[in-house]
Amino acid sequence: MSSVNTHHSAPLSAETHARFVREVAKYPDDQKQSAVMACLSIAQQEQGFVSAESERVIAELLGMAPMAVHEVTTFYNMYNQQPVGKFKINVCTNLPCQLRNGQGALMHLVKTLGIEVGETTADGMFTVQPGECMGACADAPVLLVNDRTMCSYMSDDKIDQMVAGLRAVKE
Repeated sequence: MSSVNTHHSAPLSAETHARFVREVAKYPDDQKQSAVMACLSIAQQEQGFVSAESERVIAELLGMAPMAVHEVTTFYNMYNQQPVGKFKINVCTNLPCQLRNGQGALMHLVKTLGIEVGETTADGMFTVQPGECMGACADAPVLLVNDRTMCSYMSDDKIDQMVAGLRAVKE
C-alpha cells in the first residue's frame, strides 16, 4: 500500500467545484458516491494529479471517508498521485507483454530519456511508469500515452520516433 501523498497544491477552482456538483447531480442522492471516479478525473484535469486535499474535498462532497476515496485513487493507474510530466507514458509489463519484450521497451524508453522508471525528466516533459494490462496483448510491446493514446508493436525505433514526435509537440 502506498502512503497518502504529501504534495500540496492550490485549492480547487470554483469551476472544478461546479463540475463536481454537475457530476453528483447525475445520481440519486443515495448513490452519489457513484460520482467518485468522475470527480477524481475532474480534479486531475485541473491539477495534473490527485492531491490528498482533492481527495478530502471529494470525500466530503460525496459523504465518503477520505480513505475510501484514496483507495479508488490508488486502485486505478490513470490517477496520478503526484505531479507528472506533460506526457505520462505507461509501458505494459504484464506477462504477455513481457514475453514480447515489454520490459525491453520500458528499459529502452528510460535509457533514451535518461531517467529511472517512475521518474520525470528534468524538463517536465516525460514521466515513465510500468503499467498493468492494457487489453492489447497481441500488439505487444504496448505503451499508453496520457491514459488515452495506445501505441502498439513498440520496437526501439518506434519508441525513438514517438519520443521525437512528442518532444516536437508545442502547447
